[in-house]
Amino acid sequence: MIVAGEASGDMRAAGLACALKELDPSLRLTGIGGKYMKETGVECFTDITELAVIGIAEVVKNLGRIKKVFDQTLKEIDRSPPDCVILVDYPGFNLRLAREIKKRGVKIIYYISPQVWAWRENRVKQIKTLVDRMIVLFPFEKDIYAKYGMEVDYVGHPLVDEITVNQDQTEVLKSIGLSAGKTTIGLMPGSRTKEVERHLPCMLQAAQILFKQNKERQFILLKAPTIPLKLIESFQLCHSRLSPRHSRLLHCHSRESGNPGPFPLKIYNGPIYDGINAMDAVIVASGTATLECALLKKPMVIIYKTSWLTYAIAKSVIKIPYIGLVNIVAGKKIVEELLQNDATALRLSDALEAALHNPHIVDELTAVKTSLGEGGASLRAARIILKEIKISNLQA
Repeated sequence: MIVAGEASGDMRAAGLACALKELDPSLRLTGIGGKYMKETGVECFTDITELAVIGIAEVVKNLGRIKKVFDQTLKEIDRSPPDCVILVDYPGFNLRLAREIKKRGVKIIYYISPQVWAWRENRVKQIKTLVDRMIVLFPFEKDIYAKYGMEVDYVGHPLVDEITVNQDQTEVLKSIGLSAGKTTIGLMPGSRTKEVERHLPCMLQAAQILFKQNKERQFILLKAPTIPLKLIESFQLCHSRLSPRHSRLLHCHSRESGNPGPFPLKIYNGPIYDGINAMDAVIVASGTATLECALLKKPMVIIYKTSWLTYAIAKSVIKIPYIGLVNIVAGKKIVEELLQNDATALRLSDALEAALHNPHIVDELTAVKTSLGEGGASLRAARIILKEIKISNLQA
């Protein structure tokens, strides 16, 4: 059984599922996932959209829905006990689930570590009591778990293999009615509904400013598979389709954005990496997407807005200076991060302008790519998991 709770986990889990099936076609894979896991043949009894919430306030509002999925997962384990449960990231849900699975004597492997290096490293002590084996994506994570005497394997990052581009920039731009001769700026507001609602209005305002400064610019709004197209369209700044409500939204910072007017913006709903590759620079929500942009060497500005309760608590406990994975992996600030009130249209546009003209940014992003390891991460993880299951079955 594989349990993923959000879009990036779904993609990583799908790559792992493919590798497991490649090594042992007789495996039956079940779990919680989304589009990508289902496409690889995982029998998903619940869709990740049931779990795709982030932040304390958001979780509280959705506790009933989350508990329903939690109980359903345990019923599935009781009904048909798996040889192994693979928990993919999403620690708020998965570590609680691990406690109940442990009582049932089922082997637990954790793939993609909770961010213990960002806050509450002492959680490793708890994880050690619940998890039989940890598989991590970053080399510094192995050192943390090894320090506590835990069985841990570093396999590298599966994104190195996953990121493939099938259509070049010109083909993608032509397919959505944009010009190959203009600077293309991407907007990636996130893979959760609340992220889109919080990020997209100021992204659109920033795009207005950038277009006003240079009319040889155009914009791609990349839609995550977990986000309904109708939600994106409801925010899209697109000539006569702009609703009175969103017109007011876009006017609210009139000193920053000037008078709203039409500019070349297209929603892209195709393969994610083809879409990112078509961009010359991007404003992107913090998360795995920052690494995806880094691997494709796209200058970026990171944005994140959450509820004030979540932000206040996170600010008090997070012990690292950056939140963007691309900066964390680099070990220094190579791209701008704008959070909460700092994420205004004017500051986003200024930061994006600076990124476009930074002569060193591509070299910095290349170094990040190198630090993510060689290809074959999913296959290495799959071999470890199958070996662990085999040992467990022999002991039984």
